[in-house]
Amino acid sequence: MKNSGHALQGRVAVVTGGGRGIGKGIAWKLAAAGAGVIVSDIDMAQAQLTTDEIRQRHKKVMAAQVDVSQEESIAELIKKVLDGFGNVDILINNAGIMFRTRLMDISGDEWQRILQVNLTAPFLCTKAVIPLMKKKGFGRIVNISSSAGRSVSTLGGAHYTASKAGLLGLTRAVAKEVAPFGITVNAVCPGLIDTQMARETTTQQELENFLDSFPIKRLGTPEEIGDLVVFLCSENASYITGACLDINGGDLMI
Repeated sequence: MKNSGHALQGRVAVVTGGGRGIGKGIAWKLAAAGAGVIVSDIDMAQAQLTTDEIRQRHKKVMAAQVDVSQEESIAELIKKVLDGFGNVDILINNAGIMFRTRLMDISGDEWQRILQVNLTAPFLCTKAVIPLMKKKGFGRIVNISSSAGRSVSTLGGAHYTASKAGLLGLTRAVAKEVAPFGITVNAVCPGLIDTQMARETTTQQELENFLDSFPIKRLGTPEEIGDLVVFLCSENASYITGACLDINGGDLMI
C-alpha cells in the first residue's frame, strides 16, 4: 500500500466546487497526497483564497473559475488545465446546490436549476475528461452524491433528492462503459457534514436534534470526505468501480 503522502504523485486532479466546504476539504487532501490540484469554482475569489491556503504547503495547485451549468465554461476550464498541467487524471464532481423548498412550492425553474448543477453538470464534466483519460489508459472520476441519493434528504427538497439519486445512476452507467479503458467511476455519499452550507440552512436546534439521532454523535468533516476520495483515486482502489461509498456517521445504514 502506498504512503498516503505519495499515493497520487504525478496525478492531476480537477475539483469542481473546490472553493469551500466539502470541495475544499477534498482539494486539500488531494494536494497532500501529491496530486496537482485545480480548485475550480463559480466564485473565483473563493477558489483563489483556497488555492493560496493550499499553496503554503503544496505548490502544485491552481485556481480556475467555472460555471458547471455551462458547457462552454467547462471547455474553457479543461483548456486551462491542459495549458497549466498537461493532462487530467482525476475528476471530482463536487459542485452542487441545495434548496429546502417543499414539493408543492418548487417552481419549474428551481427544479431545472437543481438538476442542471447537481446532475447535468457532472455528466458534462465527465464527457469533457473521458477522451483525455482514454488516451492515457488511466482515470479516476468521483461523484459527490449524498445520503439523499440513497434514501431521502435530511434538509433538501424533492429536487435535491432526485438529483443526487440520478447521480448514482450516472455513476454506475459510466463506470460500466469506461472500465475497459482503465477508468474507474465511483460515488461518495456524505451525510450531514460540517460546512458553511449546512450551517446556513439549519437552525442550531435542528443540528442538535440531528446529532442526537446519529450513532456517531457529531457532524462529519470535509477532510474526512477528502480522505475517502483520495483512497478512491489511488491505486489501492483500482478494483473498485460503479460503487457508492457511504460516509454518514451511521445515520443511514443499508
